[in-house]
Amino acid sequence: MDLIVIIGSGAVGKMTTGQELMKITDFRLFHNHMMIEPVIEIFGQFNGSAVSRLREVVFDEFMKTNYQGMIFTFMWAFDMQEDWDYIKSVADRFEATGGTVYYVELVADRAVRLERNKTENRLRNKASKRDIAISEERMLREETKYRIVSQDGEIPFENYIKIDNTNLEPDVVARMIKERFNLPDKGNTDLVNRIKLDEVKTILMKRRFLL
Repeated sequence: MDLIVIIGSGAVGKMTTGQELMKITDFRLFHNHMMIEPVIEIFGQFNGSAVSRLREVVFDEFMKTNYQGMIFTFMWAFDMQEDWDYIKSVADRFEATGGTVYYVELVADRAVRLERNKTENRLRNKASKRDIAISEERMLREETKYRIVSQDGEIPFENYIKIDNTNLEPDVVARMIKERFNLPDKGNTDLVNRIKLDEVKTILMKRRFLL
């Protein structure tokens, strides 16, 4: 199974690009906040251990599906060895299946990212970002504390592309990624899964009626 890792600073467009990429390929999106938000909702605060364990479950179960691969978003601090180690551990899991790992780094001007931090799509999917003032302060603090943009030649992987998406729409970036890595078109896995889900719903409705 293949893996596309989309990395970049806060509000650079990792999730939105992943959403567009999912529309035109047989990859499913697993963006970082899909685990962060439920954990915050349950625990009342961020719990890194819970997020990490839930991620592992998702990776394990997803590898049992028939999809071409997964799109995973991650804010990578390049000056933190633990982030290098974590990405390697995730990549190793997918490569062990015979899959290929692709790395996409997005960069954009800070002023543009601050505007993207307020978009409806971002706030709808990331409840913890809805206090704009706090979200902006956290984003700027992270950029001061960590180095979230790679240096030239720092990323050694063959399947790597760096895209400045300051003035690019997410669907354009998604097509660039698809073409750069020659990713296959969207298959019928989603359709098959929807049919199976409808069959399950029908069975449950029949059971309810019989009861």
